[in-house]
Amino acid sequence: MRKSRVVTAVLMVALIMVLATACQNSGQPAELKKVKVVLDWTPNTNHTGLYVAQAKEYFKAQGLDVEILLPGDAGVIQTVASGNAEFGVSYQEELTQARVQDVPAISIAAIIQHNTSGFASPVGKNIKSPKDFAGKTYGGWGSPVEEAVIQSVMELEGASADEVNFVSIGDVDFFTAVERDIDFAWAFYAWTGIEAELRNVPLNMIYVKDLSPKLDYYTPILITSEKLAKEDPELVKAFMAAVSQGYEFAIENPEQAADILVEAVPDLNAELVRASQVWLADKYQEDAARWGEQKLEVWTGYTEWMLSKNLLEKDVDVTSAFTNEFLPSK
Repeated sequence: MRKSRVVTAVLMVALIMVLATACQNSGQPAELKKVKVVLDWTPNTNHTGLYVAQAKEYFKAQGLDVEILLPGDAGVIQTVASGNAEFGVSYQEELTQARVQDVPAISIAAIIQHNTSGFASPVGKNIKSPKDFAGKTYGGWGSPVEEAVIQSVMELEGASADEVNFVSIGDVDFFTAVERDIDFAWAFYAWTGIEAELRNVPLNMIYVKDLSPKLDYYTPILITSEKLAKEDPELVKAFMAAVSQGYEFAIENPEQAADILVEAVPDLNAELVRASQVWLADKYQEDAARWGEQKLEVWTGYTEWMLSKNLLEKDVDVTSAFTNEFLPSK
């Protein structure tokens, strides 16, 4: 009886060792690390790389179990800085303002290399340049940055934002708003512009990056907390390795990436997602050496512009606001 127990114990130990070896050889850890990433808006093609990394198990291969969350009332940056989510999607303007308030969050990747946003208006509104904003109604979300940008670009053409009627439209759909009570709004072409094409609504689009090099800032970006970056850099590297794979897949396979996003979020307009994904495919990385790369001159230029328009209470050290150190090396 005693001998039987010894043999059983030996077999149990051997089985445990075999299972442990199998886990190691498979390249998969025995237990995945749970991680949260919070979006800046409802899911769209800006976020496709995250959903691809999840569906293709790039996160799992890095030992991560990632939950993608919709934004809450606290705001993305506060949620990440407080440790309630490890990662988030934000934009350079928002993070710069947060850094002025000493919020300990940093940018770890530029999701899109150049600013694809601008002032959109139906062709019938006859708004072809900033001087045409005069006498028109602008629909926005109430940020001081909006008025500062409009004033800045109108001044270049001898016009004044005093001649613009500013109204807040909140979450009202662009197409509903321009039919009802506004003439133009700030929009991302990858979504609103592509939707206009599908609706057969011709738009005039004035990209802000074409109005001033300093307005070619990063939007959107991926962020994390300073604490996590310092205390667990390997986790951040693992997350970024998977996300980079996700966006690289979307760059090379936009139609398949679109299908992955639609499958994950069935409420989305599949036709819009696919058309948007194709349009964005070469915009994610564009002229950068690798996806996610951020440049000091972009952070410096936009910060200087914000300071010149009194949009920041004080200067901010941009060298500590972003980093490329967690991106996979090429």
